[in-house]
Amino acid sequence: MFQQKQLHRAVLLALYGSAALAISPSALAQTATPDAAQADAVQSVHVVGTRRTGAASSTDTPVPVDIIPMTRLAEQGSQFDLAQTLTNISPSFNSTRQSGADGADLVDSAALRGLGSDQTLVLVNGKRRHTTALVNLFGARNRGNTGTDMNAIPLLAIRNVQVLRDGAAAQYGSDAIAGVMNIELKKSLGCEAVAGYGQYSKGDGENYLASAYCGIPVAGGTFGVTAEYLFRDRSNRAEADNPRIIGDSKTENQTIYINGEIPLGAGRLYTTLGVQRRDASSAAFARGGLGSDDIPSRNSAAMYPNGFVPFINGDLDDRYGILGYRLKFGEWNADFSQTYGYNRLDYTIANTLNASIANLDLVRGGPGKSASSFGAGGFSFRQLTTNADFSRFYGGVFQGLNAAFGLEYRKENYKIFAGEPGSYIDADGVGVGGNAGSQGFPGFQPADATDRSRHSTAAYVDLEADITDRLKLQAALRHERFSDFGSTTDGKLAAAFKLGGDVLLRGSVSTGFRAPSLQQVYFSSTFTDFVNGQPLDVVLAPNGGAVANAAGIPKLKEEKSKSATFGATWTPTQSTSVTADLYRIDIDDRIVLSGRFDADNYPALGATLQSLGVGQAQFFVNSVDTQTKGLDITASQRMPLGAGRLNTFLALNFSKTEVTGVHAPSALAGFEDVLLSERERLFIEQGGPRRKATLGFEYTQGKFGSDFRIIHFGPQTLGTFSGPPVPNARYEAKTSADLSFSWSFSEKTRLTVGGTNIFNVTPTPQDANETDNGFKYESVQFGLNGAAYFARLWHKF
Repeated sequence: MFQQKQLHRAVLLALYGSAALAISPSALAQTATPDAAQADAVQSVHVVGTRRTGAASSTDTPVPVDIIPMTRLAEQGSQFDLAQTLTNISPSFNSTRQSGADGADLVDSAALRGLGSDQTLVLVNGKRRHTTALVNLFGARNRGNTGTDMNAIPLLAIRNVQVLRDGAAAQYGSDAIAGVMNIELKKSLGCEAVAGYGQYSKGDGENYLASAYCGIPVAGGTFGVTAEYLFRDRSNRAEADNPRIIGDSKTENQTIYINGEIPLGAGRLYTTLGVQRRDASSAAFARGGLGSDDIPSRNSAAMYPNGFVPFINGDLDDRYGILGYRLKFGEWNADFSQTYGYNRLDYTIANTLNASIANLDLVRGGPGKSASSFGAGGFSFRQLTTNADFSRFYGGVFQGLNAAFGLEYRKENYKIFAGEPGSYIDADGVGVGGNAGSQGFPGFQPADATDRSRHSTAAYVDLEADITDRLKLQAALRHERFSDFGSTTDGKLAAAFKLGGDVLLRGSVSTGFRAPSLQQVYFSSTFTDFVNGQPLDVVLAPNGGAVANAAGIPKLKEEKSKSATFGATWTPTQSTSVTADLYRIDIDDRIVLSGRFDADNYPALGATLQSLGVGQAQFFVNSVDTQTKGLDITASQRMPLGAGRLNTFLALNFSKTEVTGVHAPSALAGFEDVLLSERERLFIEQGGPRRKATLGFEYTQGKFGSDFRIIHFGPQTLGTFSGPPVPNARYEAKTSADLSFSWSFSEKTRLTVGGTNIFNVTPTPQDANETDNGFKYESVQFGLNGAAYFARLWHKF
């Protein structure tokens, strides 16, 4: 076992040393006061990818692990939320802020290595965090995927973020195909607060941040409490003659997190509690006024003679809790825990109307009006995870063997709630297409409502051994059984070998899986359209329902993956480190959202659908195989410069995903181009840039500090609605720069001012008729808002 002094050194090295790779220079040069550093150092250690207590630095691990300290970023960073902070630091991390994508505008999806957001597992303090209830659909990156809402956790509550860039389903279960992110929360003593303000250079998109953390001693332990208020106003980059609103959605977050532990009996009782309430609003496509095609079909002259923009408002409720107990049985460490996660999104569509109600009112002699706001229903997802984990270190086996095993039971529930009748009904029945339901977002119908549950059980064994002082081996095996589709067994082997000259070679091979989410299995959406004057439903049909069964859609099953990494690390000095890791991920039976099938593109199926009152239908289906290849490179150096210190950091990610096969169910054979169009294929292959790099320079001298960061986003090619031979949308590579300056009035007070994308670089313009959001820029990771400026004041009490 590590002695306390060794453990203390390992933690400090992981948090502050040059070996903590894939960290921004600002993160490398933590400037916390000594008492704060010491308080952090005695916290328990959780390093993703290993179950060995007191794990060493990230350059000694058999697989690539990035440790990103968050202390300085929370105090001085240019971004106010976690997703955007990580986007500008970690090249393998992708998060796209959406515009014009319905509910996806309200929740930023996040992913690793260019794969889907539901193929990245997120942990908090080593425990599984729940995904959102939202499924990314129309106009969204990661369409057909669920994901984890990274912005539900305030920055000031976070001690560090660990990114395991390797397949880890054999260690952690479903969703870990692309990798794992572990968010470790603070429970250090002391109090601090941050106030921040920012806006775009255009004068809109104002951000206000007020956040406070306080760690207090309780019964021999420590509890950290974080409270945060974060407001972001809309931005709009639409041209003066464009009635659309294109830019950031409006959000207001109120968040509280508690994290701590106390001694109890022979062990320690620990808990984490988090609640966030988010009021968010996204702008839908505009409806025209008098003289446009939208009157009388989708508008009312009595209500909006000049046209209107509907707002998709979402009330998001996110709750997370962990209650656990750690103790020792002789030489064995035991950890028993219960984790609870809940996410709910309720829609209210405002500044809208139901045109069919307005038309009926006009026919009956009224002014031709309907209500201007409707509750459109929503959905929720709940997850309960029970864990029992055991580990023991055998110092006499080889040069040290850590053995771990455990059991897990998980129960999940997914619900869809119907909206009020006015949000979905066709009141006049006159056969005018698109006039039923609330404009901008028709509500969920009673037929869409669902309440479904499932459970899974798992057992794992994990071994990690220092065979010699130069060779380390790691092996893991996991068996998991789901109540709705069966079982899977996955394994992983990894090794690290130290060469001379401070060089370490490392590699791994593993199999993995991702269970279909309940959201993918049971999501249902219906709205009414008219075909040849006949009312027919347009349906996103749930798996196993009457429409999906009639179309011959098989039951969803797990995605299967094979993953391999091979790399090297070089640490010639205490202040210089370099890593390079190649990887390959093959995924079979990847779940995708199909295109819409109807009588035009599949006459036989269209006739079957119409007999059920359905005009168009789409489905989730296991039909795509993909291969992802990539390379991660990091380099960091710390050096004195003049009277100060310069920290330099470089990180690059090269990634290429290709669809290697489309396997349509027998009922859809021959219609693969409808199942997965070229446009949808490109969203899978290039939903994120194929290369990304961050180069950072941080200089500190006395009370003064500066941070200059260059962020490069590689090119993307996205599909068009017209398809070939119309050229696809080509987004050229773009590079932005962030610059900030800080001044420490004392050890306890610091002011930081600066700008992001200071040269106001924007994406490559496109044909607005061929983009998802009807604007000259798609929602790409680079962002479409241009330059922004910020100020942040930090004070330690």
